[in-house]
Amino acid sequence: MSPARPALLPFSSRLLACALCLLAATLLALPRPAHADDSRSGDAPANPGPHAQLSGAMRPADIRRAAAKVAAWQYARVEGYDSLDWTFAPLYLGFLSASDQLHDPRYAGYVRSVGEHTHWGLGPRVHHADDQAVAQAWLALYARTPDPAMLAPLRERYDMQMRIPDDAQHPLWWWCDALFMAPATWAGLASATHDKAYLDYMDRQWWITSTLLYDPVEHLYSRDASYLHKRERNGSKLFWSRGNGWVMAGLARVLTLMPADYPQRPRYVQQFREMAARLAQLQSHDGLWRAGLLDAVDYPRPETSGSAFIVYALAWGVHHGVLDDAGYRPVIARGWRGLVGEIYADGRLGDIQPIGAAPGDYPPGASYVYGVGAFLLAAGEVEALDKETTR
Repeated sequence: MSPARPALLPFSSRLLACALCLLAATLLALPRPAHADDSRSGDAPANPGPHAQLSGAMRPADIRRAAAKVAAWQYARVEGYDSLDWTFAPLYLGFLSASDQLHDPRYAGYVRSVGEHTHWGLGPRVHHADDQAVAQAWLALYARTPDPAMLAPLRERYDMQMRIPDDAQHPLWWWCDALFMAPATWAGLASATHDKAYLDYMDRQWWITSTLLYDPVEHLYSRDASYLHKRERNGSKLFWSRGNGWVMAGLARVLTLMPADYPQRPRYVQQFREMAARLAQLQSHDGLWRAGLLDAVDYPRPETSGSAFIVYALAWGVHHGVLDDAGYRPVIARGWRGLVGEIYADGRLGDIQPIGAAPGDYPPGASYVYGVGAFLLAAGEVEALDKETTR
């Protein structure tokens, strides 16, 4: 007897099955999110080898030599790898900066290829700042070669988001790192489209977060509301250097994109100056900042990703006349020298804390893409500052 033929599914069921197959195929094709154990995002080998013999002087040739070594090492590890994860957003910006600084098109070419392969997409969580961070790179590329298709995914998402009422009790950007991730994308979209509504939305959300997390006495941000009353072993409040470094970088990037006559701009400048002054006071003897800003004794190792963003922001501030040269140039010089001292012979940048939410421990060779991106941004801004001085 011939085996019974399977009954055909109703047309609607077959249509649903096809749709599910298509959805599964699409999800499998999406870029993978990066995690601390993802070797493309970074790793923490026990023996990273000897440190590089590089000069930490603020001279263009020395700065470029350090930037080139780190950029080439990181590029070899991520070439051909697409990611929309927040961890890669600083790297994409750093690569764009390195491409200009080093006159090497492969770094910008890599970032463009990721944007094209992902159709200028964003991460899957519609309102989450982490999943908007890569848009900073897409907007930077749009400024070079405008194409409406590059803005379409961002506009669609942000137009929908702006229709949701604000809720000061449940901030959209509820952790301080988010002030690097998302605000510059809103400011950048406002600049690209000449639509002030995006900037006004960003402004409201920034100050909702600031009201919750910014300490007006310490002039530092708590990581999130759960850290408002946490203390270090020495009794000081717990302020994470990486989180505050990312806020400083976020301020610098927003101010870069914000019109000079925007009514709220002075508030951002004031907060930038307050944080800069406090962070300068907290710089360690080696030029870098510890993971816990107010208890350096309990954190013997520096944290490079936060330190790099602090150096980047301070250099930006002096370069653009927001901070005074005499007071901050020595801080920047010590910070840059300290960052160069974290480079290994093969180009690895060490002492980058893995993904986390608070100060923690890590081996000296720990290196992750977001810290490398911050370093490359710092390199570009430190050289720009030096060039401005020698004109």
